Amino acid sequence: MTGCGGGGGGSTTTTPTEPTGPTITSITVSPSSAIIGTQVQFTAVVTGTNSPSQSVTWSIAAPSGSAQSPGTITTSGLYTTPYPAPASVTVTATSTQDTTKKGSATVTLSQPPATTGPALTIDAGNKTHAINPYIYGMNFYTLNTTAAKAANITIDRWGGDATSRYNYQKDFTNSASDWYFENQVGKTGVQDTGAFNAQVQSDLSMGAKTMGTVPVNGWVARDGTSCSFPTSTYPNQQKTAPDRACGNGVYPQGVNGCTSSGGCNVTGNDPTLTSTAVDATWTGNWVAYLVSKFGTAANGGVAVYDLDNEPSWWDAVHRDVHPQPFTYDEVTQNGIAHAKAIKSADPTAEVSGPVLDFWWTYFYSKKDIESGWSSGPCYVPWQNPVDRNAHGGIPLIEYYLQQFKAYETAHNVRLLDYLDLHTYFAPDNLAFSTGGDTSVQKERLNSTRVFWDPTYNDSSFQQPNYFTDSNYTSNCNPPSQSPQVIPMMHKWIDTDYPGTKLAITEYNWGGQEHINGALAQADILGIFGREGVDISTLWGPPDPTTQTPGLMAFEAFRNYDGANSTFGNMALLTTSVDQGKLSAYGALRTKDNMVTVVVINKTYGDLTSTLSLQNLTPDGQAQSFLYSSAHLAGIVAQPNVSVIAPSGAGTTSTLTTTFPAQSITILVIPKA
Repeated sequence: MTGCGGGGGGSTTTTPTEPTGPTITSITVSPSSAIIGTQVQFTAVVTGTNSPSQSVTWSIAAPSGSAQSPGTITTSGLYTTPYPAPASVTVTATSTQDTTKKGSATVTLSQPPATTGPALTIDAGNKTHAINPYIYGMNFYTLNTTAAKAANITIDRWGGDATSRYNYQKDFTNSASDWYFENQVGKTGVQDTGAFNAQVQSDLSMGAKTMGTVPVNGWVARDGTSCSFPTSTYPNQQKTAPDRACGNGVYPQGVNGCTSSGGCNVTGNDPTLTSTAVDATWTGNWVAYLVSKFGTAANGGVAVYDLDNEPSWWDAVHRDVHPQPFTYDEVTQNGIAHAKAIKSADPTAEVSGPVLDFWWTYFYSKKDIESGWSSGPCYVPWQNPVDRNAHGGIPLIEYYLQQFKAYETAHNVRLLDYLDLHTYFAPDNLAFSTGGDTSVQKERLNSTRVFWDPTYNDSSFQQPNYFTDSNYTSNCNPPSQSPQVIPMMHKWIDTDYPGTKLAITEYNWGGQEHINGALAQADILGIFGREGVDISTLWGPPDPTTQTPGLMAFEAFRNYDGANSTFGNMALLTTSVDQGKLSAYGALRTKDNMVTVVVINKTYGDLTSTLSLQNLTPDGQAQSFLYSSAHLAGIVAQPNVSVIAPSGAGTTSTLTTTFPAQSITILVIPKA
C-alpha cells in the first residue's frame, strides 16, 4: 500500500510565466496649431500594453534650415510662441519610461486675424509743450559715427563706471570692479588726444552735443598700468585677470580667514597705488582746459557735465578707493562744490546730478541702506535710516534739490540744471537681454508704463516706507508702489527746486537686435517726448552690425526718410483708447507745419484704426513710413494715405489705415 504522502510517478512540473512589463506602441501629441502671441498647452497620450507611464519630456524645433526661433516649451508642455515665427514648428514628446519612444506634431503657427484697432486722436490745436531734442541721445557713440549720423542723435554722454576716475591730464582711467580694478590708458595716454577729447571731436563731427562726467567721488587714475589688488601683494584671490597679475579683490572661502562660500572682499588696500586724490579744483581746471580747447558750451564746447556716476555703488564698484557707502552730505556738498567749479570755469555750461540709479537711493543714502540691511527684524533698506534721520527725515533727492535751491537763494547762481537719474526699471533683467519669446516681448512692451502709468506696479519698487510716510507699515514686506518715474521727478522739482530740468542718462530695455526691442525703444522715446523729459541717453548704443532694430527706433524719430527728417518739436495732445495695443505720439513740426505721428502696434495681428485729427484741415495726403520685421534693415516708405477733411462746420479730419503687427508707423500730415 502506498502511504498518504507517497509520491507516485504521475506528477508534472510546470515553469511559471514571467509577467510582461508595460510597453509603448505610440505617443500622440496635440494640438496641431497655435496662434502667434499666445501660450498653448500641449498634451501627450502614451499608448501601449500594461499601462505604460504617461510621463514625457518636451522639446521643440524650427523647420530644418530655419534661422527663426521656434519659441519655448516648459517641462509641463506649455508652449509660448515666437515672433517673428516660422510657418510651423515640431513639438516632440519623449517617453521618460523608454526614451527611444517619441511622438511629434507639426504645429502650424498663424498670425491673429486682422481686426479693428483702438481709436486714436490728436488735437492739432492743443500744443502741450516743446519737445526737447536732447531726448534722442546715447552713451559713448564713438562706436560707429556713420551709424550715429544715420540715427541723427542729438547728445552723446561720456559716462559709466570707468569715467568716474578719468584723469584728463594723462588720459588714464580705472576699470574698477568691472575689470579687476585695473588702470588703463584711455586712447593715447596724451592729454590733447585722449579718449574724452576724441569723443568731443567725434560728437562735433556728427552735430551732437557732448555730456561729460566729472569725479565727485574724489579720485582719478594716476597711471595706465597699475591695479588695486596685485597678486604679488594679495595672492590666492578668487579670480585673476587674463591680461595682468591683478586679482578681483576677493579671497575665496578658506583663504585669509574667509568663511563665506561666496568669498570675502580684500580690505585695507592702499588707494594711492592706482589713484590720486582730487577735489573740485581739479574739476574746475579740467573745464577751463576744455574751454580753451573747444570753446564754451555756448560756443560749441562741452554742453553738460554729470556730477559723477551712480554714487549708489561707489562702495562696491570703486571700493578700492571708496570703501564707505555714500552719505547725504558727501553727495550733496561735494556736488555743490564741483558744480560751482564748473560754472566758474564756464558759466554757459549746464550741470546734471546726482546721477543715482537705485530705487532706494532716491529716498535714502547708501549709508542708510546698508545700515538697514544689517538691522533687524526686517533687514531692509528702511530699517535703520540713520543718515536720513540726521537730515530732518527728508528723502535724499528732495534734500539734494533743496540744498541746491538754498545755494541759489543765497548766491543768486543756479548750479544744478538737471535732476539726473538712471532708470533700469525693465523687469526680470530684460535690460541688455535678447528679444525672447512672445511672453517676454509682451512684458518688455508692457513695462515701459513704469515711466508714467499710475496703474503699473512692480514688486521691485516697494513704497519708500519711512516712518512718517502716510502709508508707512511695520510689516517687513510693504506693498509695491507705482513708480510713475517721470511724474515723480516733476513733482520733486516743482516742490523742491522749480525750473530744474529732467535728465535720464542711462536706461535700456533690451532686445536691440529684435523688432520687439525697436518697439520698446520707440515707445520710450515717445513717452519721453510726451512726458517732458529734457535729456535722455541710452546706455549700450546699438551695434550697427548686429542691432539694427535698436537704431531704427531712433531713426523713426530722427531720420525716418533717410534725409534727416524728424519728429515734430511741439507735442500735441494725443490719445489711444488702448495704449497696450496701439501707442500713439503726435507733434507739430513748426518749421514746415507738418503734424508728425508715430504709431506702435504692440500686438501680433494687423490693426486697422481711424486717427481723428482735431483742429486740423489737411493740405494734401499723409506720407507714411513703416518699420517692421518684414524689413529689419530699414524704414520703408509706404503709399500715401488719404486724409478726409472736416465736413460742414466741423474741425476734425480723419485718416484710416492699417498698422501691421509689431510695427512702427510714421505718418506725416500736411496742415493747412
